[in-house]
Amino acid sequence: MRILVTGGTGFIGSVVVRQLTRAEHDVTCLLRPTSRTHRIDDLRVRRAPGDVRDAESLSCAMEGCDAAIHLAAPGSWEDDSGPLLRAVIEGGTRNVLAAAEQCGLSRVVIVSSTAAVNGSDEPCVFDERAAFAVRDPALHYAHAKHAAEAHARAAHERGLTVVLVNPAEVYGPGDTALGTAGNLLDFATSTPVLVCRGGTSVVHVDDVARGIVAAMERGVSGERYILGGENLTIRQLADLVLELVGRRPPIVTVPNALARALSRFAIRARLPMPYNPHVAAYATRYWFVTNTKATRDLGVRFRDARTTIGDTLAWLRREKYLD
Repeated sequence: MRILVTGGTGFIGSVVVRQLTRAEHDVTCLLRPTSRTHRIDDLRVRRAPGDVRDAESLSCAMEGCDAAIHLAAPGSWEDDSGPLLRAVIEGGTRNVLAAAEQCGLSRVVIVSSTAAVNGSDEPCVFDERAAFAVRDPALHYAHAKHAAEAHARAAHERGLTVVLVNPAEVYGPGDTALGTAGNLLDFATSTPVLVCRGGTSVVHVDDVARGIVAAMERGVSGERYILGGENLTIRQLADLVLELVGRRPPIVTVPNALARALSRFAIRARLPMPYNPHVAAYATRYWFVTNTKATRDLGVRFRDARTTIGDTLAWLRREKYLD
């Protein structure tokens, strides 16, 4: 198939592109002038200039394609606010779907997030049928992804074949922006280590990429597929990192209300913190999910958290982020 990929130079997208080319698909990557292409420079892909915010460039890039995989999104925690987030995630998704309808694509995969499935103040495991009940307006990314999914469902109702995938918190080699790997560095290097009451599903980037490709090949239109691994509390994640790096610093549990308040103040005042304050709004909630549907219907297998975090820490050491 000829497949357009948006966000194909990113941490997850580049692994998707690599797996697609390995399967001998003909891949086109939508690239902005500022896109850093080092992750895909060794691959034979067509490069199409454009931006998901520019509908005309999307139509030009999709010409002659059979399918599209839409991954483009701002790439750091610091981008989790403001008009850019909405323009890229909501507006970009709307533009991709419109261009796909215009160009007659046979299939579109929209890469959403488990943040668009649901989160909770107490541990609760969600599946694809969960009703989105996130109300905190500070969770900009979750709300933007939820809105993007509404555009995808509307396109499905109009007759476009649209499949949604919802990756959990993605770890693995190649996270040069330190989007999630930065969380591990904070645990691995801080004294004391600060944690809060919350949790997440930890998933390996290679497993997510396989899930996205499988959804492109055989996902059912209008359906969601959660791509998540093992559910860990923030304390369990910190314990695992410290065990793997061989450190035993004191661990302090900060009350959630205090963690959120301190983090909001630190962001506004630009104060240095022993953790990324942008993470606090998410880390102080539970984003636990089940991967049963993706395992059953897409045939994807997800490795355990120890393997996933171990691979990420090994990469951090190889790249000299961690001694």
